[in-house]
Amino acid sequence: MTEHIVSSFDNDLKELSRRVVEMGGQSERLVADSVEALVKRDTELAQKVIVLDGPVDLLQREIEEKAILTIARRQPLAGDLREIVAAMRIANDLERIGDLAKNTSKRVLALTGEFHPQKLVRGVEHMSGLVLEQLKMVLDSYASREDARALEVWRRDGDVDVLYTSLFRELLTYMMEDPRNISLCTHLLFCAKNIERIGDHATNIAETVHYLATGQLLTDERPKQDTTSLTSMPFPA
Repeated sequence: MTEHIVSSFDNDLKELSRRVVEMGGQSERLVADSVEALVKRDTELAQKVIVLDGPVDLLQREIEEKAILTIARRQPLAGDLREIVAAMRIANDLERIGDLAKNTSKRVLALTGEFHPQKLVRGVEHMSGLVLEQLKMVLDSYASREDARALEVWRRDGDVDVLYTSLFRELLTYMMEDPRNISLCTHLLFCAKNIERIGDHATNIAETVHYLATGQLLTDERPKQDTTSLTSMPFPA
């Protein structure tokens, strides 16, 4: 009887982990597609991202409900409890990542018919490439419970900030040089902020993986390097 209970509990933990990994893959795809939609001015793909954010939200709720039910039924301790708490934390970050990808896609729809020189989008595309690399690495670190890779993502958080600061200044320059760029660059600034925030959520996940793997919280200050004033502006959630 005891062996059956232990086996059932292990299956619950594995199912939680499986759902988080599945949700991670979906969120990663939404981010990649939202940036592709922006670069290619693909409104159909942008609309697809907006629709597919719904299943990601549903997965987050399912993971949370499963985690709470498992805690109530099993009363886990130590490592098992960390597994459940980590699943809930990561699912919350992934849900926010999906929302940010959706917000970027909404910007793509708003840009329909705008003057759209490709050079203005390249910086956002480059920054998103780094963030997607960070996201993939941290999701792999969760799947493998590899603390070293999670810490690498955490240490590289400042690299995204450097790119964002550079892009912020570049877009401001374009706006001053040609008034026709103002509308587009404003939308791109919001898109860039969405992507920078996705990088922050990837760093959150890295901290959670470290906690899961070691039982210790990262108490050091993050290596932030964002020096723009845009961070104090109210951005849509």
